[in-house]
Amino acid sequence: MIVVFCIALNVILVSGSSLSDRVYQTPAHVFNKPKEMAKINCSHSIDSYNQILWYKQSNRQLQFLGYMFSTSGNPEAGLGVKIEGSAEKDQNCTLTIEELSLSSSAVYFCAAR
Repeated sequence: MIVVFCIALNVILVSGSSLSDRVYQTPAHVFNKPKEMAKINCSHSIDSYNQILWYKQSNRQLQFLGYMFSTSGNPEAGLGVKIEGSAEKDQNCTLTIEELSLSSSAVYFCAAR
């Protein structure tokens, strides 16, 4: 059985931002099998931001997975995820879902602040 992940791109624009201030999330879609791992990357181009937050949306509910502050990953306990990398401008922050199951099938969002 194949678990299908649909990954959505979440672009955050705030008051006083410009069109060059963007949040990028890749890949757009992930197709993996149960018990495998999945990785999703997030980066941004906003000078003053140094945090990336991760969310999972399934069954119309949004679940906070954790955040990266500068280079310190802070995943929520018991969710089977890792957050690594950097939340600084033009750097990469990676969410790793360690062991996929059917309940892992969802839309995953990153946001920068």
